[in-house]
Amino acid sequence: MGKKYLPSLWLTLLAAGICAAAAAYGGRAWAAASVLLALLACLPFFLRFERSRPSPETVTLIAVMTAVSVMGRVIFAPVPGFKPVSAVAAICGMYFGPSAGFMCGALSAAASNMFFGQGPWTPFQMLAWGVCGLLAGLLSAPLRRSRVLLCVYGVLSGVLFSFIMDIWTALSLDGYLTLRRWLALTVAALPFTAMYAVGNVVFLLLLARPLGRKLARIKQKYGL
Repeated sequence: MGKKYLPSLWLTLLAAGICAAAAAYGGRAWAAASVLLALLACLPFFLRFERSRPSPETVTLIAVMTAVSVMGRVIFAPVPGFKPVSAVAAICGMYFGPSAGFMCGALSAAASNMFFGQGPWTPFQMLAWGVCGLLAGLLSAPLRRSRVLLCVYGVLSGVLFSFIMDIWTALSLDGYLTLRRWLALTVAALPFTAMYAVGNVVFLLLLARPLGRKLARIKQKYGL
């Protein structure tokens, strides 16, 4: 089997694991299994990044972008849903690739929760923000060319983040997850989802070009 099929295989196994957990367990055991699966979903991206043997300069830049993301989340903490994390992870992915985007998003969640509190929701945040950075890396060419597409991506990544976190919200109630409950929570969370989307668009419009020019210049200067 070619390496290009490994991510699909991994996601298929995760989906099978979720179904098995739903069938075999109930209550808090189901929630614990889902948290573990969310954490395991992040593992292939960390391993891929490690095996790519990034240069010290690349690691440093990702660390700096993560620090910017964490600082932004702390600064905008009083405004629910209005955070630059998805935007910074997306910019990192656009200029350093999908793996770097995922690392920036996932590490931003883990690091910023040192301030906001760690818990079983952290793996879901790591996965959600990591995927936002990953997809931006995969779509880097059109996103860097078009501000319209960048805005569309900002909206969609906000919706995606909210959808993933609504899974944890449903589980946190009593450990059970049903489609009806998830849909109800998704509808109830629409104001926050809209705030996520608006925040992503605002931060991408403000940061993508100036920060992107600096990152592009650094890449060229150091041959990253």
